[in-house]
Amino acid sequence: MKPLLRKQKNAIIEDFLSYLEKIDELKTWSVKDLTALAEEIREKIISVLSVNGGHLSSNLGVVELSIALHYTFSSPEDLLIFDVSHQAYVHKLLTGRLDRFSQIRKWGGLSGFTDPTESAHDHFYAGHAGTALSLALGAAKTRDIQKNQHHVIPILGDASLTCGVTLEALNNIPKDMKRFILILNDNAMSISENVGNIKNILSRIINSPFCNKIYHETQSILGKIPGYGSSLAKQGKKLTESIKNLVSPAVFFEQFGLNYVGPVDGHDLQKLTQTLAAIKNTDRPILLHVMTVKGKGMPVASANPTSYHGVKPFDTESGQFLSSGKTTLSFPKVFGQHLLELARKDSRVVAITPAMPAGSCLTAFMQEFPERCFDVGIAESHSATFAGGMAYQRKQKVFLAIYATFLQRSLDNVFHDVCLQNLPVVFAIDRAFLSGPDGPTHHGIYDIGFLYAMPHMILAQPRSGKVLKELLSESLLWDSPAAIRYPNLPADFSLDPEDAPLIERKLGQAEVLQEGEDLLIIALGHMCKTAVDVANRLEKKGFSTTIIDPIFIKPFDEKTILDAVKKHTRLVVLEEHCVLTGLSAIISRLLMKEKQQHIDMLSIGVPDRFVPHGQRDILLNVLQLDAPSVEKTISAHFALETAGIK
Repeated sequence: MKPLLRKQKNAIIEDFLSYLEKIDELKTWSVKDLTALAEEIREKIISVLSVNGGHLSSNLGVVELSIALHYTFSSPEDLLIFDVSHQAYVHKLLTGRLDRFSQIRKWGGLSGFTDPTESAHDHFYAGHAGTALSLALGAAKTRDIQKNQHHVIPILGDASLTCGVTLEALNNIPKDMKRFILILNDNAMSISENVGNIKNILSRIINSPFCNKIYHETQSILGKIPGYGSSLAKQGKKLTESIKNLVSPAVFFEQFGLNYVGPVDGHDLQKLTQTLAAIKNTDRPILLHVMTVKGKGMPVASANPTSYHGVKPFDTESGQFLSSGKTTLSFPKVFGQHLLELARKDSRVVAITPAMPAGSCLTAFMQEFPERCFDVGIAESHSATFAGGMAYQRKQKVFLAIYATFLQRSLDNVFHDVCLQNLPVVFAIDRAFLSGPDGPTHHGIYDIGFLYAMPHMILAQPRSGKVLKELLSESLLWDSPAAIRYPNLPADFSLDPEDAPLIERKLGQAEVLQEGEDLLIIALGHMCKTAVDVANRLEKKGFSTTIIDPIFIKPFDEKTILDAVKKHTRLVVLEEHCVLTGLSAIISRLLMKEKQQHIDMLSIGVPDRFVPHGQRDILLNVLQLDAPSVEKTISAHFALETAGIK
C-alpha cells in the first residue's frame, strides 16, 4: 500500500478510510507508516473532542500501544479487553468506526466506552475500573475449556492496581495459562495523580528494569547443569527471587504467577511491536509493563493531564476550553465550597474521595486541610469502610464524596460497615442524574432503591444550591448514616435566592412550594424546577397545581404528603430516577398502606431499561422528562384538555 504522506492531506484520509475497512492490512505496514498513522489518529481525536468533549489525555497516551496491539494480534478473534475503556477511542478508529467517530458520545453516535452492540471488536461494556482482569480470566478459562487457541489481552491502567477487584483477580491467575498477556499501561495517573503504595512499587520497577534479566538468566544457567540442574534451579529460585527483590519488586507480579516484562516505551512502535511479537505465544501468563505519557502529542494536555482527562469543547490551537456562557454554580461546586466553609468553622469535618478530588470539587479543601482530606484511590468499597472507621468514635464529622455510579460498587460496605454499625457518615452522592454522554455505565438513577432499604439511613435530595448548603450544615447534627444526592447541573437559585439566609431544615420535613386545586405534583430535587415550569404551562390552560418538594426521601414526611393527597384526585410523582425503586415506589406504598384509593397517581421517571448515552436535552426528551413532554403526558393521562376544572 502507499505510504501515508503528511504533505498529501486528502490522500492520507483516503488511505486511512481504506485501511480501516480492512484491518488485517495493518500487519503489512512499515513502522514509518504506523508512526504517521499514529500522528493522524491524534489529530483526529483532538479535532473531534474539541467539539464533542470526552476523554482526551488518556486516549492521546495510548495511540501507539493500541496500534501495536492491533498490529500484533487479530481482533476480534483475539480478545482485547479494556479496563474502564474510556481509553478505547483509538481502538474504535482502528476497527472501522471512523465514519461514526465525529458523533462519539452523542445521541445515536459511538459510545465513549466499549459497547458490544456497537462492534464485534468490543466484548464488554466497561465504565468502571478494575473489571478487565477478572473478565479476561473468565474468558480465557472458557477458551481453554473449549480448547480454542485465541489470545486474551486485558489492558489495564496503572490506577487499576489500586482497585480491589484487580487485586482479587491477580490472586486467581493460573500459572500455566497460555496466550494470556496483561498490558499494564503506566502513565502514573488515573484521573487525578495516583495515590497509595502501588505507585511506589511501579516507580521502583522503572528504576530497575534490568532485574528481570538477572532473574531469568540465573534460572537458565542453573537449569543447564547436567544431572542436578532441575533441582538446583528449584533451590536457587528462592535465592534469585531474594536478589531480585533487593533491586526491584517486579517479583510482586511474579508471585501472582505472571512473568514480568518491561518496562517498555509505550510510544516506540518498533520496540512495542517487537516485544509483543516476542511474548505473543508464551506458555505462561505475561505482564507487559508499558510506560506512556498521558496527553502525548498535545503539550497543554500532557502538562495538565488531570484537567484534560475529561474535556469540554476547546480551541485546537491554544487548547483553551470554550466558555459555555453559564455562570451559575453547579451543585458539586456548591458542595465543595460549603464543605470547605464548614471545615474552617469545625475542625472535626473530614472529607474522603475515591480518586475524584477534582470532579467532586474537593481540591481547595485538600490544599487547605491536607491532613483532613483523603484520596484513597480507585477503591470505592474501601472508601466506604474507611469512612465508617473514621466515624467509629464519633469524634470526626465524616463526608464521603462519591459519584452515584461508583457508589454502586460499595453497596455491601455501606450496608455492613456503616449502616449496620449506625455510624454517622455523610455520603455526598454526586452525579445523581442522567449522566448524558457517559451513558448507561454512569447514569446515577438507581441508588435510592438500595439506600432506602438500609435501616438507619437518612436520604435527602436538594432542589437548589441553597437547600444543599442547608442540608450539609444540618448533617453535622445527624447521628446516623446519611446520603445527600445531587446532580452535576447548575444549582438553580430561582426557587431559593442564593443571597437569602440559610434556614434550619428539620429532619424529615417536606416543603410545599405552591398550592393549587386541580393537580398535585411531588417532584424530587432538581425536578422541582421542571414541576414549576409544567405548572406554569398548565396555569395558562386554567389548571392550578400544588407542588411539594419532599427534600427527605427517608425519613419521609408522610403527614404533609397525605394532607395534600386528601385534597386532590390527581397526583403526579416526578423524578429523574428509576421509577421501580425511587420516589414513585415509596409514595405508591404509602398510598396503599393508607388506603387512599380515590387518587389517580401518575409516575413520571426513568423506565425499567438501560438508558443509552447522548446529550442531556435529547435524553430528557426521549424519556419524556422535559417540561413540554411532562405537560403533554399529564394532560393526556388525566384528559385535562376535555375534563375542565373540577
